[in-house]
Amino acid sequence: METYVVGGAVRDELLGLPVTDRDFVVVGATVQQMLDQGFVPVGRDFPVFLHPRTHEEYALARTERKSGSGYRGFVVHADPAVTLEEDLARRDLTVNAMARAADGRLIDPWGGEADLAARVFRHVGPAFVEDPVRILRVARFMARFTQFSIAPQTLGLMRRMVDGGEVDHLVAERVWQEFARGLMTERPSRMIAVLRECGALARLMPEIDALFGVAQNPTYHPEIDAGVHSLLALDSAARMQAPLAVRFAALVHDAGKALTPAEMLPEHPQHEMRGEVPVRALCDRLRVPGECRDMALLVTRCHGEVHGARRADAQTRLRLLERLDAFRRPERFEHVLLACKADACGRPGHEHDAFTQAELLRTTLARARAVPLAELAAAGDPREAGARIHAARLVAIERPS
Repeated sequence: METYVVGGAVRDELLGLPVTDRDFVVVGATVQQMLDQGFVPVGRDFPVFLHPRTHEEYALARTERKSGSGYRGFVVHADPAVTLEEDLARRDLTVNAMARAADGRLIDPWGGEADLAARVFRHVGPAFVEDPVRILRVARFMARFTQFSIAPQTLGLMRRMVDGGEVDHLVAERVWQEFARGLMTERPSRMIAVLRECGALARLMPEIDALFGVAQNPTYHPEIDAGVHSLLALDSAARMQAPLAVRFAALVHDAGKALTPAEMLPEHPQHEMRGEVPVRALCDRLRVPGECRDMALLVTRCHGEVHGARRADAQTRLRLLERLDAFRRPERFEHVLLACKADACGRPGHEHDAFTQAELLRTTLARARAVPLAELAAAGDPREAGARIHAARLVAIERPS
C-alpha cells in the first residue's frame, strides 16, 4: 500500500504557487483496508475517503472505461492491482498527471514537467475526448494560468468533442460550477475566448456568443464589437476584485444588443429593455444562483441609467435609486455601481475611468437617506406615506450643498 500526492498540488508546487489542497492516490489497497485505518468513505461513484485527522481526500487508484454519453458515462474499476501509471493515464492534461511519492520522487510518465516549463496544456491521451467537462476545465485553466497556451492537437480534440455533441450532455449545475470558478480567475476573458474558439460557447451560452460581430458603439468605438466589449468589462471587474455576481453581470449586461438594430445604438434604451429575455434564458438554462441572476438582470436593465446619472435631474436619480432598491439594500447598490464601472472601463482608452457617476449617486442616496422616515410616516394618512417620503427625499436631493 503506497500513497502519492497527485494532480493540481504537484502542478502548483512545481510552478512555485501556494498549495492549499492536496489530493492523494492510494495504490495497492482495498476498501476494507482504508476503513480499518479509520478513513471515512465519501465517494459515490468510486472509492474516495477522508483522512481521519487531516480530512484530506484519498482515492484508490482506478481506471475508467467509457460506457455512454456525457461525463457520467463511465465504468470505474478500482482494484489493488491498478498501478499509479494506469491511474495517471486517465487524467485530462499532462500537467495534472504527475505524482509526488512520500520520499519526494516525482513520477511523471506523460511529460507534465516539460509541458509546465513550456507553458502548454496538452492532453494525456485519446481518452481526453470521453469527458466533456474537460473542455470547461481547460478553458478555466487558461483563465487562471495566463501565460499558458493550448497544444494545437488538444484544441483539435476539443473541437471534435463539440462537433460530436458531447457538450450537449453536460448538466447545467456542472457547467455553472466550472464557469463560475473560471469567472473568479485573474483573466476570465481567456476562458470565454477558449470556449468560443472550440465552438462550445455557441452550444452552452448562445446568448453570449451572439454578441460577437454585433456593433458595440458605432459612434465612439467602432473598432470593437459587443462581444469584445463584454470581455473587456469582465476583465475590468476581475481587476477590481469584484465578487462573482458582479463579474457575471459585467459579462452579460449587453446581451440585448444582439437583438437591437445597429441604428438604435448606443443611446437608445432598446438594448437594455431587450436584454432581460436572453439574460433570464441563460440563467434559467444554467440554473444560475439567485444572487447572480438578480444582479445580472438589475445591471442589464439599469446600466444605461447609471451611466447617464450626470445628465439626469434629481427626480430621475431618485427614481433610479428606488428601482435599484438602494435604500433597503445599499450593499447590492454598491455592487451595481461596481458592475457599471467595469462596463465603463471595458473600452479602449478607458481602463482607468474615474466613473464619477458612482460618487454622484452615492451623494444622492446619502441626502435622501437623511430624511426622517418615522416623522413623515406619522405626519398624515398612512396610505400617502410613500408619496410624502418620496417628496421629502426629492427636496433633500435638490437642496444646494
